[in-house]
Amino acid sequence: MLLAARCIAAGFAMAVPIERALSQDSAAAQARALRVFFDCNADCDDNYVRTETPWVAFVRDRTDADVHLLITSLDTGGGGEEYTLSFVGLGDFAGRGDTLRFVAHTGDTDAITRRGLTRTIQLGLAQFVARTPASARLHVVVDEDEDDPEQGARRTGVTDRWDAWVFEIDANASVEKEQRQAQLEWGGSLDARRITSLWKVGISADASFDESRFTLEGDEEEEEPQREIVNVRESYSVGGVLVRSHGPHWGSGFQASVSSSTFSNTRYAVRAAPAVEFSVFPYSEFTRRQLTVQYSLGVSSFEYRELTIFGRLNETRPTHSFVIGYDVNQPWGTADLTLETAQYIDKSSQWRLEFDGEVDVRITRGLSIELGGRASLIRDQLAIAARDATPEEILLELRDLQTDYEYEMRIGLSYTFGSIFNAVVNPRFGTGPGSILR
Repeated sequence: MLLAARCIAAGFAMAVPIERALSQDSAAAQARALRVFFDCNADCDDNYVRTETPWVAFVRDRTDADVHLLITSLDTGGGGEEYTLSFVGLGDFAGRGDTLRFVAHTGDTDAITRRGLTRTIQLGLAQFVARTPASARLHVVVDEDEDDPEQGARRTGVTDRWDAWVFEIDANASVEKEQRQAQLEWGGSLDARRITSLWKVGISADASFDESRFTLEGDEEEEEPQREIVNVRESYSVGGVLVRSHGPHWGSGFQASVSSSTFSNTRYAVRAAPAVEFSVFPYSEFTRRQLTVQYSLGVSSFEYRELTIFGRLNETRPTHSFVIGYDVNQPWGTADLTLETAQYIDKSSQWRLEFDGEVDVRITRGLSIELGGRASLIRDQLAIAARDATPEEILLELRDLQTDYEYEMRIGLSYTFGSIFNAVVNPRFGTGPGSILR
């Protein structure tokens, strides 16, 4: 056994320098390869892309890269997803770039999607690698199988028996029970949409129900009996939107909805309003940047469950709203900002102003900052019940409470340092259920 132990120790001692040498060779190969900063703001399988593209070196920071690969996505009318891949040259490749697109269809599996997206990524990177010494190791292979079953259904001229309509049904339920409390929840939704280059039609319906039961122990000395508290919170809504395109910058539409909510004290709330929207940038640039201005003018009608603070059980009011939205996804980071104001026309003192935003900016190598928040000035709470809320309704958030404002702010910093290369993928202990490393 002593001899065997010595042999194992000797083998390990020999293996360490060999492995170190191989690692150094690998690092040297990566240093010579095209350096790519992989920046995906969509649903990407990062590990698969890195594993299937070993002929480039993926780096952690944009400042170390030859190419910044920025990927964004947008839902298609058929329920799929269109990926926009922007290849931005840096350093010696500054001024060189390209944009490619890949469409994942609604029936595609994750395997088909990630394979097609990775193939598109490789096509875009090939033009950069062709200008490096590594081009000597690349070969072009063309798939001669034109009857690929995965691509056959995508050819033009295929009859769509659904006429571009896409439907989605969701349902859920849960039960939780303990000795002194129980909770029952259920909900569901139905969505139907038809999107073409000229028209956009969407219909949705949602329902949710939440019942909670709590048993409170009594006080024998005070002769207070045990009691049960039952709280129910439910909401229902149906809505629709019809939009028509008017060129690359304009759109008009009509939206309508009917809803009911115990939280908002509404037996029903009906709103109908036409709207118009102007996009400063062409809609075709949606995945990279968008600045829109939208105005709507309509009418809202309410029937309340309880008498409101204004002494009303029902009312119908003219309303209008104005929304400015800004979205940008660029190599420096992302931003998503919305400013909205709404007002009841017949009483200008009843209005609401809301701001919601999030900005994520790369400051320097490995360092990024995220700022986010939302704030509202509220002067239009028509449905607040006149009676005081009970302690249970306040603590369990069963009723909308009167307020003049609400706000939320958040800030985050992220700093990463170490090796600039991250192309190695090792799934052990790091993926799937029970992972301890992520």
